[in-house]
Amino acid sequence: MSFSRHSIRVAAFQALFALATTPDAEKSELYQTVLKLQPNEEVPTYLTTLVDGVMDNQEEIDAAIAKHLAPGWRLSRLPRPSLIILRLATFELQEKLAPAPVVINEALEVAKDFTDEASRKFINGVLGSMTSESTPA
Repeated sequence: MSFSRHSIRVAAFQALFALATTPDAEKSELYQTVLKLQPNEEVPTYLTTLVDGVMDNQEEIDAAIAKHLAPGWRLSRLPRPSLIILRLATFELQEKLAPAPVVINEALEVAKDFTDEASRKFINGVLGSMTSESTPA
């Protein structure tokens, strides 16, 4: 079965959310569950790239996010779904896995399913700040 990048991003969000709650969960089983894979079906490479990339670079990703929070805000204050969406998008931006407008749009689409309007605006603001910083004037 072929998966869209959007469905893979949603699955990555779900897997990272589950791993944040249960760090010792078996990733391959999570992937099977979130994508509803058959036992012999292969996990899309992009899913493992996203999940492993976020997990392996979380400290650097969190530092990048923290730089773009409003004064007085800390990562610990963010709702978990918003933080995970920001981590995914930040990883994609840092690794240039997709153009910035695509990454931001996809993050907002994932946020539609897992957060509220205020969180979507917040995510859009943080990602917009990140990308405007890296755009030459």
